[in-house]
Amino acid sequence: MEFTHEHEELRRNLKRFIDNEINPHVDAWEEDEIFPAKELFKKMGALGFLGLTKPEDYGGAALDWSYAMVMAETLGHIRCGGVPMAIGVQTDMATPALARFGSDTVKKEFLAPSISGEYVACLGVSEPGAGSDVASIKTTAKKDGGDYVINGGKLWTTSGTQADWMCLLANSSEGAAHKNKTLICLPMKTKGVTVAKKLRKIGMMSSDTAQIYFDNVRVPQRFRIGEEGMGFTYQMLQFQEERLWGASAKIMGLQRCIDETAAYTRERKMFGGTVLGFQAVQFRLAELQTEIEALRALVYRAVSLHIKGEDVTTLASMAKLKAGRLAREVPDACLQYWGGMGYTWDNPVSRAYRDGRLTSIGGGADEVMLSIIAKRMGIAGGR
Repeated sequence: MEFTHEHEELRRNLKRFIDNEINPHVDAWEEDEIFPAKELFKKMGALGFLGLTKPEDYGGAALDWSYAMVMAETLGHIRCGGVPMAIGVQTDMATPALARFGSDTVKKEFLAPSISGEYVACLGVSEPGAGSDVASIKTTAKKDGGDYVINGGKLWTTSGTQADWMCLLANSSEGAAHKNKTLICLPMKTKGVTVAKKLRKIGMMSSDTAQIYFDNVRVPQRFRIGEEGMGFTYQMLQFQEERLWGASAKIMGLQRCIDETAAYTRERKMFGGTVLGFQAVQFRLAELQTEIEALRALVYRAVSLHIKGEDVTTLASMAKLKAGRLAREVPDACLQYWGGMGYTWDNPVSRAYRDGRLTSIGGGADEVMLSIIAKRMGIAGGR
């Protein structure tokens, strides 16, 4: 992966924005269990951060996906996981299918204001009985005249209490589970949409997560994204970039865990020396540093091939799997060396410990990644 001057300028400008507009407020947002998405996204949209890979006709920069990776990696500079995750939903989870397959009309109505930051987007895929198993969703969108009538509900909806619209996956026919689903742009203020509750989580505190219900919600069929019945396929394509984004976004935060742990243990005294003076601590941090570099290399290789148009399903799944495992392993190991301080709520490593656990669940659980990898290896289903 070769970075240009433009990549480095993006990294520098975004890091400065984070230092000025995000990190000073993170602790308060974590305490409030929500951040002001509308206010923050308008600022990010004005600086062009929300449409790096999106078409110029709708306010984007039409750059290749390596710039999205640089942005995701740099968002790891934010001192929590919730805010970067919500930004990623806006840029690389709720809008890619719309940008690729949506009509000009629906792009103008939903994509353009999402790029400018005027609209906050959310993704409606997971349900109480369907998370990683996307094919089993129950929400329906039945045709009635020129509308879809939507019934059902969604769960684990990031930014769900603040969103202006949802990229909704629903069953639009009675056909096969992989061919009966459609993606629809659903305005969240439509009659019949209810934000049932904001969910409390063990981590990602600053990101609001909602349960949503739909009761005979009517939306025009022109709000459909692409072809009817292609929603599952579009969502699977969208998942590949989501998984690469998630892996990219972990790199800098994991590095910060090691750096802050090394700094703390260099000063923490124990048995006449420092904690960092113990070879066991040095070796463990060295092992973890090696693992982070392996993740970085895997991500960079996957993205390099992705921007050339190659199928990176296997590599994206591997990167997501590796990131999820390290998001558990690195903070857990580092927290141990902080002693009792590591078990306090406001400790930076304990926050990473809580936030990182989601990486092995959201966007496809570790077991789903392993299943994909095994199938691509040609070894699944054998005895």
